[in-house]
Amino acid sequence: MKLYIAQATCSLAVQAVFNELGLAPELVHFDVFGKTTSDQSDFAEVNELLYVPALQLDGEAEPLTETITIVSYIADRHPESGLIPRHGTLERVRMDQLLTFVATEIAQKHIPLMRKLMTPEGIAFHSNKLLKAYGKLDAMLADGRSYLTGERFTVVDAYVWATMWHERSGVKLDHLGDLAAYIERIEARASVRKALRDEAEIVAQHKQTH
Repeated sequence: MKLYIAQATCSLAVQAVFNELGLAPELVHFDVFGKTTSDQSDFAEVNELLYVPALQLDGEAEPLTETITIVSYIADRHPESGLIPRHGTLERVRMDQLLTFVATEIAQKHIPLMRKLMTPEGIAFHSNKLLKAYGKLDAMLADGRSYLTGERFTVVDAYVWATMWHERSGVKLDHLGDLAAYIERIEARASVRKALRDEAEIVAQHKQTH
């Protein structure tokens, strides 16, 4: 398998999930500004919309895209890991609900703020939406649970961690103590530390060759 990633994006969630499973796809870095890849391939031939993550599966012509789709597929292939509930269960529906919530109410709300595309009114609107979304996660964690759905790390925890872009967006989350402690727990995981190391290594290599 070949996983296309970009620096400091939600592709880190996919890397973390792969690492939790002890799997090592070939990583290819896509420079979103220079439009080059670390293996000198044309990323537009992989995803014409030019965004990551994208997972090229062995023997498949069409890659998988979208973070939710990829992490769910990988985890479903390894049900013994407990990274995602089984299809057909209420627990799985709740998980899908949370994943969609992170995608729509967190990840997508950050992007226009990070790209400085907003009017003052738009900044206020998106910032408030993010504060409410993160506040919801903080409230879920207030009962002392280690992760969002209990004591087990899952794909949604990887996704939340990989989209903690509040500093780049200018959204202050200092008042959300349970959320901060939760992110610290995630960042202490070996799978997450490895994702960051692997990303830094391939980004550095890409910069040297371009």
